[in-house]
Amino acid sequence: MRMIILAPLLAAIPGAALAEPLTFDAALQRAAREAPSLQANEAGVDATRSAAIAAGRLPDPTLDLGVQGFPVSGPNAGSFNRDDFTMTTIGLSQQFPNPAKRRAQRERAQADIGIAEAGAAAEAQNVRLETALAWVDLYYAKRRLAQLQRLDASLSELQATVSARLASGSARPSAALEPDQLRGAVNDRRSDLAAEVTKAQARLARFTGDLQADVSGDPPMLEVDRAQLAARLGGLPRLQALDAETRAADAETELARADKRPDWRVSTSYGRRDPAFGDLVSVGVSIDLPLFARRRQDPKIAARASEAERARLMRAAGERELAAALNGDLADHAMHHQRLMNARNTLVPLAKHRAELDMASYAAGKLDLGSALLSSLALAEAEVDALAREADVARDTIRINFTYGPITDGGTRP
Repeated sequence: MRMIILAPLLAAIPGAALAEPLTFDAALQRAAREAPSLQANEAGVDATRSAAIAAGRLPDPTLDLGVQGFPVSGPNAGSFNRDDFTMTTIGLSQQFPNPAKRRAQRERAQADIGIAEAGAAAEAQNVRLETALAWVDLYYAKRRLAQLQRLDASLSELQATVSARLASGSARPSAALEPDQLRGAVNDRRSDLAAEVTKAQARLARFTGDLQADVSGDPPMLEVDRAQLAARLGGLPRLQALDAETRAADAETELARADKRPDWRVSTSYGRRDPAFGDLVSVGVSIDLPLFARRRQDPKIAARASEAERARLMRAAGERELAAALNGDLADHAMHHQRLMNARNTLVPLAKHRAELDMASYAAGKLDLGSALLSSLALAEAEVDALAREADVARDTIRINFTYGPITDGGTRP
């Protein structure tokens, strides 16, 4: 009975509110299905492919209807059958653009498809990258927040020790305030991390559609292969888009050149007159005459050729820019990795050893509580900073592989 009563309420709860935490791969796969921008780009690609079907086709024929030789003055004015020149006509005409123009139109349509597909691939790459970074940011923000919560728990234990010392008279009264002061500083840091968690959840929800986005599992273990990534730069969506724009500019140049070749039109008509005079049939061909190319077609050809050269130079500049960006990202990754190793091997162990020594000195009555607590706070900050450095390395690895590596599936493999 309770389930029957609660069923309508459960049905009214959005599916995202009941969603389970997402692993890294699951988040990527869900973003690939749910991101509206990807669906919008796919619709754009479909539209471009559909429009390309008509490229290079013959124009529709034209139906001509008319009246010729209708008298408007003289003795036969206003009569269809008293004048032997009056006739009603019906005809068809068909335009035939020159083959070079139609071929260039088809090439331009294929280039437009390439531009649309490259744009969709670039957006898929961006969605995949931003989803992965949001997942990693949420994962490490929650870990850093948990680290501070463990410090808060240890402060509660220390508060009991201070209370016992106050009762025995071995501690000064102001010492009772020092754990609370440290807890206040920890609360400020926790508020910052809680905000980071909320922001990361919002970014993850943007791409996955899960309003209660959460993470489960561990981040992927990815390697950075400099040589392999550098060799694959030419296949990245950004450069593929520039390649397609170059092909489009070349097609526009061919279209301009095709204007120097004449188009032609075939027409036929049937003229009906009074039966006493007989009907007429007409057939004709009209041909364009591009006689003034120096002032009409040639300037357009030069302009389109300059645009094509510009597109090729932009493509070369784009490849250099990507190569420079890859080297810069690899340098940042190496720096972040060194900082992480320094934190793990030096900073955290030293902070831990100092905190232990200071707490032992406090227990022996050789150090005041404030100094011992500051050492504990320094240890917590060192551990949180180490997690932040680990997050930087993970972000670098994901950014490099997902930006400069090919997209093969919705999972962790770049």
